[in-house]
Amino acid sequence: MLPAQLDIFEHSRDTMLRNDVVAALERRDARAARYAWRTFAGEFALDATLAPLAVLVDALERATVVPLSDHDAVREARRTMADSIEPAARRSLGDHTAARWLAPLWRELATRAASLPFVADRSDDHAAALCLRGGDCAAAVRAVAGIESWRRIPAPLSWMAQARYRLGGLDDAWALMAELAWLASGRFGQLVTLLADPVLDRLRREFEADFEANPASADDGQDLAWFPAWVLTRHAALAGPLGQAQPGLHASAEQALRLMLELLGLERQGRHRDLVTRRKVLRDLQPSLYAAYMATR
Repeated sequence: MLPAQLDIFEHSRDTMLRNDVVAALERRDARAARYAWRTFAGEFALDATLAPLAVLVDALERATVVPLSDHDAVREARRTMADSIEPAARRSLGDHTAARWLAPLWRELATRAASLPFVADRSDDHAAALCLRGGDCAAAVRAVAGIESWRRIPAPLSWMAQARYRLGGLDDAWALMAELAWLASGRFGQLVTLLADPVLDRLRREFEADFEANPASADDGQDLAWFPAWVLTRHAALAGPLGQAQPGLHASAEQALRLMLELLGLERQGRHRDLVTRRKVLRDLQPSLYAAYMATR
């Protein structure tokens, strides 16, 4: 029985030392984490968890608020976070704890990138995107607001929609999501997937089953531009939030939303003659949307 008891002791010892490192990491105590890691490494030098734990200890020790000089420096730091630190955190701490532990590091990186301007082909390196990765939606709103004409640029418009959703829910984001659908329907589809909102996901599934895809656009998600107008065929109560969408480029999908809002207003007013006339306009503009609208009338 003695060898078995020693094996149990050894197993308990490495678990205890590993937990000491994790506990210090969770307290964000870099000095204690380094000491605990060295103790662990000194007794169990071949343990497979030493390497990812060392990555996390290094990350704590390198914490700084020194601004980054350019977008290349931000990209390098961001890639280190995504490719090295984040996987190590998930392995060492588990997904849920890792997300909480990583958030301050993402926010720190956003602060270091705050002085750099928005560059379209380097959008992942903008402070707003980094704020969202760190869960600081209020800071993301401020960062996006500092971008000139942000409502006409897909990336910052998507960031603002995401931040507003996280802060206030769907009603606060509908207008921005409609604008994004008209401006960059592919990016809108990515946002819907990212948000993983059960209501939004259900509506998207119903839309894709109900709306007749345009063969020329079915492969790149362009049909999602019609999604905001289609939503009103199912939920007239969303006329308020969707009606707050600012004018865009007046594409057909945007015209369809404006027309749906007008039709709903005419229905409330009982103006049947005008209603028939405007319905014909909707039919000519988008037959599939017209069919979805009439199916509920």
